[in-house]
Amino acid sequence: MKIDQAVILVAGKGERLEPFTYTKPKPLIQVLDKPFIYYVLENLRAVGISEVVFVVGYLKDKIVAYVKENFSNKFSSIKFVDQGEPLGTGHALKIVKKHVKSRFLLIYGDIYVEVSALKGILEYSEKYENIIAAVETERPWDYGVLIEEGGLLKGIVEKPEPGTEPSNIINAGVYVLSDDIFNYLDKIGTSPRGEIELTDAITLMSKSEKVGVVRIDRNKWLELGKLWDILDINRFFLEKVVSQKIFGVVESNVVIKGPALICEEAHVKSGTYIEGPVFIGKGSEIGPNSYIRPYTVIGEYVKIGASCEIKSSVIMNYTHIPHLSYVGDSVIGEHVNFGAGTITANLRFDDAPVKVVLKGAKVSSGRRKLGAFIGDYVKTGVDVMFMPGVKVGAYSWISPGLVIYDDVPPKTFVKPKERRGYVFEPLG
Repeated sequence: MKIDQAVILVAGKGERLEPFTYTKPKPLIQVLDKPFIYYVLENLRAVGISEVVFVVGYLKDKIVAYVKENFSNKFSSIKFVDQGEPLGTGHALKIVKKHVKSRFLLIYGDIYVEVSALKGILEYSEKYENIIAAVETERPWDYGVLIEEGGLLKGIVEKPEPGTEPSNIINAGVYVLSDDIFNYLDKIGTSPRGEIELTDAITLMSKSEKVGVVRIDRNKWLELGKLWDILDINRFFLEKVVSQKIFGVVESNVVIKGPALICEEAHVKSGTYIEGPVFIGKGSEIGPNSYIRPYTVIGEYVKIGASCEIKSSVIMNYTHIPHLSYVGDSVIGEHVNFGAGTITANLRFDDAPVKVVLKGAKVSSGRRKLGAFIGDYVKTGVDVMFMPGVKVGAYSWISPGLVIYDDVPPKTFVKPKERRGYVFEPLG
């Protein structure tokens, strides 16, 4: 039976992606010049999916508006079902029972799978009625780890303690399922965290039915789960789609080395040095005398002013970094305005991996170099410095001259405790 329907779970809040999910749902986080969900939907179309059912929740109106505006004419059917209270992935699937066909593709809304890998999954579904996709990872304890025997699923261990994991093969968040899954969802209870877990139902199914495990290439699977994944995903697409194409205005005395896509209405001013791969979005203005280093993504209508250096960072739409600033290995949200001389530090003194607070716990990024994560509509005064791994919530203001060591909540005005005094002493 041909699979032509997909269910996409996009109801979650995406807390590990704050501060960016304060103002937008996770699927709308920017990758190059488009939201993440754009690439997911285009790949589903490419493998013959014509009907899509979205399970929505957090900031649902923004997802609905974007999908309707950009994909209404690209699918024969698009439906949106509100999960309401977020009670787990199993609950999210249960509420769309009356909307799905006898077999369907299910994908988590924070997962991207290359077209060739999706085709492989669908082809494998001709062998087994129900299948789960799997990928290898170096950190299996962060995921649901699969127990596999002879190509069949025998169980799933959710986030085991490091060193106790049964394998390094994890749940990739992509399934082909028959409507039998709803019988198993009715049989399971809630998990220790009080949710109905799809993986519990899949595990129960594997005890009485064959659930095939199809492995996909790790290089063809991406997850938008943690803040630094934004950098990785943009890097992936830079390497995938960017070649040296110039549609905007590039003044004399600009040096461009390597692939750089400079979009329509963009303006690169004299003295600027660009090392690709780099993406510069529509209407953006760069320079004069700026240095844009490899793996930088600059969104639409961004201003990078005189003598700035941007390295391996994502600068989202409508943001201004006017002059004399350094941004390294960072993600800067939309409508941000930096004062002159704003710096994002990206390297610890001890050279240890940078840690970031995710859902209240400090987590190692595994990265030696990692800068700051600045939410939408943030403003800084002159000479502000952010320490590695710092997050700044949306709509916050930072007073001039401050060094920010700790995360800043949204809608916060960070001010010095007291004004600096002055002492005048005579010379000689």
